[in-house]
Amino acid sequence: MTVSFTDSIDDRSARGIAAAVGRMITRGELAVGSRLPTVRELSKSLGVSPTTVSEAWQTLTSVGAIDARGRQGTFVRQPTGPGSPRRYRRVTEGPGHFALDLSTGTPPSSLLPDLGPVVAKVSRQSLTSSYLDNPVLPELEARLHEGWPFPAEALTVVDGAMDALDRVAQVVVHLGDRVIVEHPTFPPLLDLLDELGAEVIGVDLDGEGPIVADFVDALRLRPVAVFLQPRAHNPTGVTTTSRRMRALATELASTTAIVIEDDHSGDIATGPLVSMGSWLPQRTVHVRSYSKSHGPDLRLAAVGGAGDVVTAVANRRLLGPGWSSRILQAVLLEMLDDAPTILAVTHARTEYARRRQLVAGVLESRAVALTGSDGINLWMTVADERSALVTLAAQGIGAAPGDPFQVRHDKSHLRVTVGLIEADHERIANQLAEAAGGSRSPRGHR
Repeated sequence: MTVSFTDSIDDRSARGIAAAVGRMITRGELAVGSRLPTVRELSKSLGVSPTTVSEAWQTLTSVGAIDARGRQGTFVRQPTGPGSPRRYRRVTEGPGHFALDLSTGTPPSSLLPDLGPVVAKVSRQSLTSSYLDNPVLPELEARLHEGWPFPAEALTVVDGAMDALDRVAQVVVHLGDRVIVEHPTFPPLLDLLDELGAEVIGVDLDGEGPIVADFVDALRLRPVAVFLQPRAHNPTGVTTTSRRMRALATELASTTAIVIEDDHSGDIATGPLVSMGSWLPQRTVHVRSYSKSHGPDLRLAAVGGAGDVVTAVANRRLLGPGWSSRILQAVLLEMLDDAPTILAVTHARTEYARRRQLVAGVLESRAVALTGSDGINLWMTVADERSALVTLAAQGIGAAPGDPFQVRHDKSHLRVTVGLIEADHERIANQLAEAAGGSRSPRGHR
């Protein structure tokens, strides 16, 4: 089969060339073992510089899609992925210990339910009679279906939200595919999509969710998947409104894109859950995590929705871990109806909202731009990211740099996990404002 690179490559930037060649490999137009044109040959036929093609080849090499063999040439190989969560490492590496580390994005243990009494109730249960048992406890599956935001064709349980996103993405996304994400978004998701060799399209947010006009423009590029955080968006704290989700669903209706929703905050979010599954149930996969609300070490998330995708995830897991611990599933099932747990989660939701509001109020009074109103994180604009991080570090405060969250860099930001601030909210908020380059406080703080 003769392949025309000039006809297949519309975007002749390095990124566009890499994505187009990746799609050609995924579609089988370029078979494993095929010899690619030289950098000089392709640059001449595309009318671009050799440096541009070389950068594209480097991108494809980093995901293991092509193999340079010196004078023999460059050949297509089976993609393996770059293997390094580079964005996530930039969020977590930090310069060291802080008296107050607001970079983590994790809930404080003081606002998590007490697992002890619940674990005691299920500790003597024998939950696995055969390796061929249903991967989800029947009682938990029924309970999850009851509370799902739309009728799910299939439902399974995996080891946390990122495990869910990883497994769903591997079913839906292939090398060179275009996918839509919110901009900014969670760095591990961007690392995952890099690993798969996908071309990421970032759609900006406003107070109601993804901006419709930007979303429409992104859909013209025919993405195979859309990744959304419907409420308490990490990092911005935006919760998508019903009006906005309906508008997005209208635009998606004429496409074939699969929607993957990450409801990572669950019951500690104050905003209502509005799911794309209310309009497109057969093309929506909803992920519900219990890490922030019930405990990170439960390592559980439910995945439900589009039957072909969810079933493919469950079937693939049979060749790996098989199932998520049924003991932990039993603990979660008990917690979902346990009165003290429900009370603890309700208290946590109220307390997170209070802490966020206290810090946001001070920042706004000092003209520091921030977004959203939900969840444990706050996304604030700073004059200079590096300078802000150094200023805070000098005061024993850690924060996450904003750049790893961004598909494309526009302004400088920090993500601050305000849910971890237990006391001295005004003092800490003023320190954040100082680092951001905010105006003088009305109360004279500086």
